[in-house]
Amino acid sequence: MKILVTGATGFIGQNLVKVLLDKNYEIHCIVRADSNTSNISQKVTIFKYDENIGSLIDYFNEQKFDGVIHLASLFLASHTQDDISNLISSNVKFGVELLEASKQSNTKWFINTGTFWQNYENEDYNPVNLYAATKEAFESMAKYYAQTSNLIFTTIKLNDTFGANDTRNKVFNLWNKIAKSGEILEMSAGEQIIDISYIDDVISAYEVLITHLSSDQKKDFQNKEFVVTNNEKMSLKELSKVFEEATNTKLNIKWGVRPYREREVMISYNKGQTVPNWNQQYTLKQAIQKTIGEN
Repeated sequence: MKILVTGATGFIGQNLVKVLLDKNYEIHCIVRADSNTSNISQKVTIFKYDENIGSLIDYFNEQKFDGVIHLASLFLASHTQDDISNLISSNVKFGVELLEASKQSNTKWFINTGTFWQNYENEDYNPVNLYAATKEAFESMAKYYAQTSNLIFTTIKLNDTFGANDTRNKVFNLWNKIAKSGEILEMSAGEQIIDISYIDDVISAYEVLITHLSSDQKKDFQNKEFVVTNNEKMSLKELSKVFEEATNTKLNIKWGVRPYREREVMISYNKGQTVPNWNQQYTLKQAIQKTIGEN
């Protein structure tokens, strides 16, 4: 099977590409013309996109991909007026160009990656920020391509993710740092409910969905949304206790010092369905131990 992956230089993309290569899929990755690709396996074929849609369509027609996994996005928790163009270009325009190329080349399926932040206060649609709004806009535009071609379009929504060798400024990295240094970390009151998934479980959901999209039941997945969620949901403050237990450390956190962000997500989206036949493999404690042990 020949699969095109976007966002392969990111944390999730790197891990997904590695697993797909191990499964003997032929992997192509599309990156910006100026991207650093040193962290992408040499087994991958890299297409550097110069934003000339004609060249993109030619590449799709030449390669005849079975499917596309779209992970690339520009994430901004908050934006300024100068960010608007980049957000729309990265999260809407680029995705639509991929869909156009998929349609013209008769690509079989397209797995999009959404975010729980499209569902603020657990609503069917209420964007936390402009980033989330652009993700929803892309999904709406994708319905046109699903209606006018044989392309099966489906979405996996993610919330927080973590794992070894994650360079993002995420909470477990912050906690691991202060656990080693003993320094004080000022945080909010910590009442927000956290739904955070281990990278191996996240990648497994994509693997299972690929299997479905390669089966005789693939049409059942048209325009469907699935979530990757953790069975163990708890407040941020409670999560810190699990971290301490898993790592046998003590965190020096001052709770309630920092205010909540505007539109802080206090209740995690819990109305989504998981990919059929997918199951969480690791408890939070196990996953934290694997993450910290491998870093």
